[in-house]
Amino acid sequence: MKKRLSLLFGALLMCIFTFAQMQTPVKFKSELKKLSDNQLEVVFTGTIDEGWHVYSTGLGEDGPTSATFNLDKIEGAKVMGELTFEGEEIKKFDPIFEMNVRYFEKTVKFIQKLEITSSEYTIAGYLEFGACNDESCMPPTAVDFTYSGTSAVKPSNEVAATPAKESEEVAEVKETVVDTADKNEMEVSSYWDPVIDEMGAQGEEQSSADRSWIYILFTGFVGGLLALFTPCVWPIIPMTVSFFLKRTKDKKKGIRDAWMYGISIVVIYVALGLAVTLIFGASALNALSTNAVFNILFFLMLVIFAASFFGAFEITLPSKWSNAVDSKAEQTTGLLSIFLMAFTLSLVSFSCTGPIIGFLLVEVSTTGSVVAPAIGMLGFAIALALPFTLFAMFPTWLKSMPKSGGWMNVIKVSLGFLELAFALKFLSVADLSYGWGILDRETFLALWIVIFALLGMYLLGKIKFAHDDDENKIGVTRFFLAMISLAFAVYMIPGLWGAPLKAVSAFAPPMQTQDFNLYKNEVHAKFFDYDEGMEYAKQNGKPVMVDFTGYGCVNCRKMELAVWTDPKVSSMLTEDYVLITLFVDDKTKLPQPMKIVENGTERTLRTVGDKWSYLQRSKFGANAQPFYVLLDNEGKPLNGSYSYDEDIDKYVEFLEKGLRNY
Repeated sequence: MKKRLSLLFGALLMCIFTFAQMQTPVKFKSELKKLSDNQLEVVFTGTIDEGWHVYSTGLGEDGPTSATFNLDKIEGAKVMGELTFEGEEIKKFDPIFEMNVRYFEKTVKFIQKLEITSSEYTIAGYLEFGACNDESCMPPTAVDFTYSGTSAVKPSNEVAATPAKESEEVAEVKETVVDTADKNEMEVSSYWDPVIDEMGAQGEEQSSADRSWIYILFTGFVGGLLALFTPCVWPIIPMTVSFFLKRTKDKKKGIRDAWMYGISIVVIYVALGLAVTLIFGASALNALSTNAVFNILFFLMLVIFAASFFGAFEITLPSKWSNAVDSKAEQTTGLLSIFLMAFTLSLVSFSCTGPIIGFLLVEVSTTGSVVAPAIGMLGFAIALALPFTLFAMFPTWLKSMPKSGGWMNVIKVSLGFLELAFALKFLSVADLSYGWGILDRETFLALWIVIFALLGMYLLGKIKFAHDDDENKIGVTRFFLAMISLAFAVYMIPGLWGAPLKAVSAFAPPMQTQDFNLYKNEVHAKFFDYDEGMEYAKQNGKPVMVDFTGYGCVNCRKMELAVWTDPKVSSMLTEDYVLITLFVDDKTKLPQPMKIVENGTERTLRTVGDKWSYLQRSKFGANAQPFYVLLDNEGKPLNGSYSYDEDIDKYVEFLEKGLRNY
């Protein structure tokens, strides 16, 4: 019985793994509609999962995979016009492709009209489309169709003779191709043997989704800690804690009230995060990441926040708001009174916390995650509420609290420098979108170098603002922070000549905008054909890394720039492994179309990309890119797969584990 249960559990895990790897976020169905006696239209209706999008038509060769209508066979009919669409087309600038892309979310229809030229017609072909989400892309996918029928149309010889002849010639050529494919079923080597079960047992080496949620929570927590040490919050802590402990003789009740105060802070700020999602909606949050207008507004907002922190002015809410809430808190009792006191804190401290909250919401919103604002605010609120509860539980700690002073203004000004630096990130996206060309990679890095150098000089006391003290002494902590800031400025200088600067690769404009580039440490595959690469590896006794990628895969380019250029990774890929790169969206036609049977359905592989996409699905049970897998000389996996995660240490461990197992 135990053995049977373990087998059942293992099978269940295998199914879960396969389902997680094989993504089918887009489903299309085709139908033939008769418009009149001499007109037809083929309609492809697609439903798209949340977070995914399907690219529109006519994006060009340098962009992602466009939706295209393709014919294998046509008799008694001819194509009328271009492939059209119905649906809400979204336009965005993609900084990786350096072009505007167009796509659809939730649903789309692609329509191709045909004219009947004979009493009998036959059409066969496929719709090809590309789909992506924020982390991966599906390979170019085909929706096959075959339709035939009769019509009352009897075109005149004069009008129809030439088209009919042309159709017959096309049909003859296409039928020859199809018949040849039927006779040449795809023959593959043992290297193609499925290893889905073995991959399932190995598992996946990383999970980027969990990592991003933890990152957002941590980012919010750091923001909350910074807000604590500002002049608007820090002096309030001892007063608030003392109030709770003194207003009742019961110490336990005082501690409980302080806990409720902290919980109220968490509720207020998480509610703010949820409100952002509800107001803007999921689709709008996903649009923030590359929308030019939003990014210009974010840039201006962060510059204003930075000026506020520098002391130019204070951003405050109307005083009557905080007075009204404070008055209401005094008139009530119990939990409502505590909640209103927490709400008063959020209003009174807005001049310091507002810029931090605004920056945090902007950052997490542009990740495209619907729950990101709530998660970010949860981290922020926990950090902000923590000292109120801890000092209430351990009131003797209040004596050791640093006294309020000029050091808090130093924190404000330092945050102003950081907000100014991050504002340039959003201006960069808008600059690329409108093609202004004013903020290429060198200009961006030059501005960051100046900002962080000035921050270092400020921390050393060489620059002063309006609210700074005249004290000349520099503490040890401030000195080390100045050293870090100046060192970071020096670190970025080689980037002016093309160094990749992995620490800022997520913020700086793409390397393609670099005018002057002396850096040549790029990794290129030895083979772009799977079987040839496997044979070479077997003859030379080396393990293999297969890189399933795509010309239209944004995250693939990020991995190659941020991870593959690391000296250790580069050395292992070029010296210890045989690197085989397979482009699943390669449009190069195969010498002859190949017929395969997949999940009980016959399909036709027409391009090199189709072939490599089929290899990824059939052998590894996956269809998203980037997808990295390490193999021995027999085509068996050495460890689990690796997808998108720019953590270099994890990637090095992934490669080293493969070598150890080999």
